[in-house]
Amino acid sequence: MENPSLHKAQISRYDQQEVMETDDFLVVEEPLEITISALESKPILHKKPVSITMRTPAHDKELAIGFLYGEGMLTSKNQIKNIRQEENKIDIVLHKGEHIDLKKLDRHFYTTSSCGVCGKASIESLEVTKPVVISPYKLSITTSTTLNLPDLLRKNQTLFTQTGGIHAAGLFSQDGHLLCLREDVGRHNAMDKLIGYYFLESNLPLDQSILVLSGRASFELLQKAIMAGIQIVISIGAPSSLALALSQKYNITLIGFVKGKRFNIYHGKQRIIL
Repeated sequence: MENPSLHKAQISRYDQQEVMETDDFLVVEEPLEITISALESKPILHKKPVSITMRTPAHDKELAIGFLYGEGMLTSKNQIKNIRQEENKIDIVLHKGEHIDLKKLDRHFYTTSSCGVCGKASIESLEVTKPVVISPYKLSITTSTTLNLPDLLRKNQTLFTQTGGIHAAGLFSQDGHLLCLREDVGRHNAMDKLIGYYFLESNLPLDQSILVLSGRASFELLQKAIMAGIQIVISIGAPSSLALALSQKYNITLIGFVKGKRFNIYHGKQRIIL
């Protein structure tokens, strides 16, 4: 069965002064249009465009739901009557009586695969869109588990193994067992797919799990992690200054540059068992 996330291309490979014609696999990047349908004052279903994101086809329902949750538009699975998809279009149908302020979506921004916040009207719109409940759960992680998690993430990235060009967001238990992993050409899409999965399972917040990112820790990824209640974020790459600022504001343990026997703790050292 053909994998919708992979594209086979014919290439010319140069190796040690020789050129060989061969096949290669590329990760698929296609647009996904997300809309919300809701009953307003009259018994008419109104469809509102929300976003167009460049993504890797797979787990599209999770992606749309995770995105809307991160934007503060959805708070409960019970709001959703149906999820309809036709190729690269997905529509979230709400139950009658569910009132979402669709005017908030008038900015209708375009999201590229590399940036989850491109096109937003102002820096104020980047703030976490609902009050954050600080979890009382005392989560901690050992240094040995911290050092092992990036390798565990990498070993379970099936699409990366085939293409070498895709991001991942993985959720792990406190003792280092993989709970869920999602891959996408966009790092923020991988995160939305992960959160969307747990939203649809009614298993938020994720305050007893550890998030591992395949690349850098950017502002939008920290924002989504905070919305999901995550307390520990580990990135294989570097965090940005805004990501650090968010981790400090909401007391998130932020770790980066995990390689070999080293890593950097940017904030939240109290959760690391040294």
